[in-house]
Amino acid sequence: MILLINLYDLTLPALTDLLESWEEPRYRAKQLWTWLYQKRVDSFDVMTNLSKSLRERLKQETTIGTLHLVAEQISRDDTVKRLYRLPDGQLIEAVLMEYDDARRTACISTQAGCAMSCVFCATGQMGFARHLTAGEIVEQAIHFARDLDTRNDRLSNVVLMGMGEPFHNYDQSVAAVHRLMSGLGIGARHITISTVGMVPQIRRFADEGLQVRLAISLHAATDDERNVLLPVNKRWPLNDLIDACNYYIEQTGRRVTFEWAAISGENDTPQQAHALGKLLKGMLCHVNVIPLNPTGGYAGMPSAVRGINDFIDILSTYGVRATVRVRRGIDIDAGCGQLKASVINPRTIE
Repeated sequence: MILLINLYDLTLPALTDLLESWEEPRYRAKQLWTWLYQKRVDSFDVMTNLSKSLRERLKQETTIGTLHLVAEQISRDDTVKRLYRLPDGQLIEAVLMEYDDARRTACISTQAGCAMSCVFCATGQMGFARHLTAGEIVEQAIHFARDLDTRNDRLSNVVLMGMGEPFHNYDQSVAAVHRLMSGLGIGARHITISTVGMVPQIRRFADEGLQVRLAISLHAATDDERNVLLPVNKRWPLNDLIDACNYYIEQTGRRVTFEWAAISGENDTPQQAHALGKLLKGMLCHVNVIPLNPTGGYAGMPSAVRGINDFIDILSTYGVRATVRVRRGIDIDAGCGQLKASVINPRTIE
């Protein structure tokens, strides 16, 4: 069996090197790059400015992506969730969210499964299978961008908040971010990378010089509570995490977003609100509060609206800004923490 080269896994310099090794002129690489990322075609046959012999060799030795669409679901709010099979049989999910202000946001996965074991997250309950390559990460966004092209719409935002911990797959995730910018033309400030709090990688990311948004899955303001919800906190406790976030702010001038899944009776209490206010006071940050999305492996319930509003009011007394994030795709398990590489009543593709 011949292992084909996934063209989405190649940077432009690597693509140039490949074609030069085939004794093709350097400019062919830019032409091919344009077909892959700007025109987003899925067939070599339409690449009419490439010679027929080059197209035939590309067919024989390379592939335009490797993701196989297995199933698709569309929620009542028009959120789209897709299930993809990877060449080795692993499954991942990706989500497209459309907003009234013309934002079109792809939420993409960086791993098959996840090793972080966050108790309320369906992906964390799956366990870890493997890292995705940069090409496999980017291809999820390309599929959505290609579909939006057909209705004269465009993909405006990408969040690396799907299955997996991006900073556990640091090199491939950051390579994917560069590919999203240089290939798809997504501006850095329209890309968000999320982490549960891998402190060395946060500091490393701060030194990358990227203007990408950073989101921290925080969910608790005391170590005792966070140790239970996010076991990674036992390795990198809150003081270390906040120090790393402050380093990121110093290096980039960018604010940090803290994600907070509000769980009734767990982390929505006045005590947690005051602890969070003290933790973040004076910091260049924003808190996104979202009611917990249900998963089969966790018994916690989402906080009531009044409880969330009271929580936010307490934060405001410390000068900490917070907003309630709109939940999307809940009816198809496409919300934050719900991705688990399975579908209910899907439109099956195969």
